[in-house]
Amino acid sequence: MVKTIKIDEVEYVRKDSVSNEAQEVDGMKYCVVRSYGAGVFCGYVKEQKSEVNGVNVILINSRRIYYWSGACSLSQLAIEGSKDINSCKIAMIVPSQFIANVIEIILMSEEAKDNIEGANVWKK
Repeated sequence: MVKTIKIDEVEYVRKDSVSNEAQEVDGMKYCVVRSYGAGVFCGYVKEQKSEVNGVNVILINSRRIYYWSGACSLSQLAIEGSKDINSCKIAMIVPSQFIANVIEIILMSEEAKDNIEGANVWKK
């Protein structure tokens, strides 16, 4: 597959070959994390360890995704964010959080990160 094309000495790159990963902070990547029993979170993965009980992570500036709408799956949420962010239930930012028994980690795009970080805080 051709990734670039040159026209009049200007090189153009295919849109689908450009990574739009969320910017790292202090070397940490922004991800969606799904755990076995605690639910879904978004945040910067500070540490990831395989232990006896499974994979455990520490997230920085994490938000729990209690309920989402406007995305059919976590995969779509990680790439595009929510198309209906005002209907989502996303908790406040927690500075540091340990999450045990993680079963899925998906790298988020900058667009999706901005979408989730911009969501209103859901609380009672």
